[in-house]
Amino acid sequence: MKRRLAILVLACLVFSGFSQVLASPTEVVSLGADLTEAQKKQMLEFFGVSEIDVMMLTVTNAEVREYLKGIASEDKIGTKSISCAYVKPAPKNSGIKVTTHNITWVTEEMYASAMITAGIENAEVIAAAPFKVTGTTALTGIMKAFEKATGEELSHEAKKTANEELVLTGELGEELGKDKANELVLKIKQQVIKQQVKNPDDIRQIIQKIASELGIELTEEEINKILSLMEKISRLDLNVNKISEQLDKISSNIEQIKKTVEENRGLIQKILDAINSLFAWLRQIFSAT
Repeated sequence: MKRRLAILVLACLVFSGFSQVLASPTEVVSLGADLTEAQKKQMLEFFGVSEIDVMMLTVTNAEVREYLKGIASEDKIGTKSISCAYVKPAPKNSGIKVTTHNITWVTEEMYASAMITAGIENAEVIAAAPFKVTGTTALTGIMKAFEKATGEELSHEAKKTANEELVLTGELGEELGKDKANELVLKIKQQVIKQQVKNPDDIRQIIQKIASELGIELTEEEINKILSLMEKISRLDLNVNKISEQLDKISSNIEQIKKTVEENRGLIQKILDAINSLFAWLRQIFSAT
């Protein structure tokens, strides 16, 4: 009897461990539905995986339109689904890491910030395409892949708001520059979420204050668009502490990038100064002769 009981307990433990392995997060690749078979193979090779290694799913243009219709222009949405995404859940407190390939309109930071709005946390993501595309459609594949990888369903409203944020930041980037636009939207969102601001007048004050601090002049139309987006974000059922932590990680990455750019700019300036000094010296020599 004891022997049977021991075998039963051991079997339960083995089955439990096996079930946990099956249920654990895994890597997922989303492929655009309009890719050719050769392009699909190309993307899998780029991600460094095979169909055996990862879970696979397809994203159609109809799925993309569900989130972008009425938000993005037709040239940004397109008629075909080309963008692909590789998503791998990361350990707790890792934050979000995004890299891109052949994405021309959306930056890595823009994806990361929008993903946080959608409710995604702790993930490694690659957004890519076999040729140059705007990248607005990739977010749909990223969200779908994250849900598949973790078994967690993201809020439909949060996913739609995330797409709106991506498009608005991109549009602001056309006027302000991508980095500046992303920094503006990120800092405003941080304040709204951390302080749990919901009053439109208070949100407007935050927008104007941060824009002023960054030396950005916004039109009334741009302020109203950002205000509308932040009102939607403030109504989302997001975990304030988790979201703030993820946003802080992105913010620190942006600051590091800015610091690196400034340092490189200083180095380049020193090189240019040295070259100018050399030419000035040479001019003196030749003028003396």
